[in-house]
Amino acid sequence: MQRIVVQVPMSRELKEKAEIVSSDLGFSSIQEAIRVLLTKLSKKEFRLKVEENNEQPSKYLLSAMKRARKDRLAGKASPVFDNVEDNLKYLDEQGI
Repeated sequence: MQRIVVQVPMSRELKEKAEIVSSDLGFSSIQEAIRVLLTKLSKKEFRLKVEENNEQPSKYLLSAMKRARKDRLAGKASPVFDNVEDNLKYLDEQGI
């Protein structure tokens, strides 16, 4: 595979912050982090994370959450499991 070099102009501050975050995430270098990002983008496996303070649930999601809470309180929900084996056993018993 032939390799090419991609140059991305950025401020020193951005580069330094990105290096710290990529290191915290376990990447050996910012170049490795960028390669992973580009690989994910090329496979359409990349999702942008919306900052928590900007994220607002839709009316549909709020309605679904309210309905789920109501169903759980009424006993109309599946049990909660603390391990995979019990969960799979339950699903088998339900024919799922």
